[in-house]
Amino acid sequence: MAGSLLLPPSHGSAGLTYRIHRSATADAVVFALSGDMDTEHATRLQEFLANEGTGPIALDLIDVTIVDRAAVRFLVGVEAAGVRLVNCPDYVRSWIAAERENQEQWLQEPDDPEPKQGD
Repeated sequence: MAGSLLLPPSHGSAGLTYRIHRSATADAVVFALSGDMDTEHATRLQEFLANEGTGPIALDLIDVTIVDRAAVRFLVGVEAAGVRLVNCPDYVRSWIAAERENQEQWLQEPDDPEPKQGD
């Protein structure tokens, strides 16, 4: 089953749209994304992913133009959960790596660090 969803511009955007096109291949369900990806769009995509059940899923980001930090955090999470990101723009891939590193550092920091001498 294939289908597209064209989301209208977000409240703060200037006529920009975001499209999600779902298709199924022999190997995976593929969601081809295009346009600017923000928090609202990541939330909507999460709803679609939750309805897919089991089986391999891929997000094709070849036509994604701009992402915000919330969208990058979303991509970090879905990739960690096993969703494959394909055709990911280099700047998005770099941002994902940086965000993942920041999250790992945050998780490794002690809850109650001891004060350093001189503090």
